[in-house]
Amino acid sequence: MKDRIEALLAKTGFSSNGIFVMDGSSRSGHGNAYFTGLGKNKRIVFYDTLLEKLSVDEVEAVLAHELGHFKHGHIKQRFIEGALISLAGLALLGCLVQLPEFYVGLGMTTQSPAIALLLFMTAVPTLFFWLSPLMAIKSRTHEFEADTFAAQHASAASLVSALLGMYRDNASTLTPHPLYSAYHDSHPPAKIRIDHLKSLQS
Repeated sequence: MKDRIEALLAKTGFSSNGIFVMDGSSRSGHGNAYFTGLGKNKRIVFYDTLLEKLSVDEVEAVLAHELGHFKHGHIKQRFIEGALISLAGLALLGCLVQLPEFYVGLGMTTQSPAIALLLFMTAVPTLFFWLSPLMAIKSRTHEFEADTFAAQHASAASLVSALLGMYRDNASTLTPHPLYSAYHDSHPPAKIRIDHLKSLQS
């Protein structure tokens, strides 16, 4: 498995500071894999549960999918977007702190930075509720791009079987309601994603 992983990294031009196995079985039966670190200190981490349940081909396909996120710059995009959203939120909070209407509108008569922060943290989820569909659409687009990358550098069929195994182990529904999924889910519904992979395989 290590040789296959290193060959995939070499083929895709990805350099890392090591491959690690995380003890996830002591806390959960869910499988996962992720990257951590920046620059030359990037590390690949697998949950032991993932390695136990998936074949070598499936592990390679899952890693290829994660490499797709990195190669398409999705991780960098999310980091920059998160930083910009945080800065915009702090700028908005800086304006609201000075407005008496902000306190009164939320039922408070006392004005202070601490109270403003608490009120802002209470009210801001309402704003993000309306942004959720846009964020979900972009995230699902990233998933399709990563799947396409995985199909080009590993086996699309192996990724399909790995996904089905993870859906089963995580007790995820394969047929979520389309409207609910479009609004909330960061990943495409299982059937749509699997059909996309099968079309790439063809």
